[in-house]
Amino acid sequence: MKVGELYTPHLLKADPGEDLAVAASRMEFHEIGALAVCERGRLAGILTERDILRAVGDGRNPELTPVATYMVEDPVTVSPDTGASEAAATMVSLGVRHLPVVERGELVGMLSARDLLEDEAAKALVG
Repeated sequence: MKVGELYTPHLLKADPGEDLAVAASRMEFHEIGALAVCERGRLAGILTERDILRAVGDGRNPELTPVATYMVEDPVTVSPDTGASEAAATMVSLGVRHLPVVERGELVGMLSARDLLEDEAAKALVG
């Protein structure tokens, strides 16, 4: 199985200058755990639930703290042609649950650990 068969192509994004509260609200509303952070149409980073939690734990006011302060810059990415097992191994080795999916230099979606788990669960149900 390839990442291209599993990832979520509907991609929600954040701007590096927007505040964490706005980004967190978007994540909560859409029930997702990460946003691609784009600047001038290019992937600049990724913001996850963990990053927001870290900001709150640091005593930062999410309404006054820009996304850029806590996003992970230049995240590791995968392509649609990457094998699901390789993507899962990358997630485990990096200790992350989301990988941006990039094709020919363009951001096309996000792969989550949930995407991988749903695929495994479907396989188990089939046989």
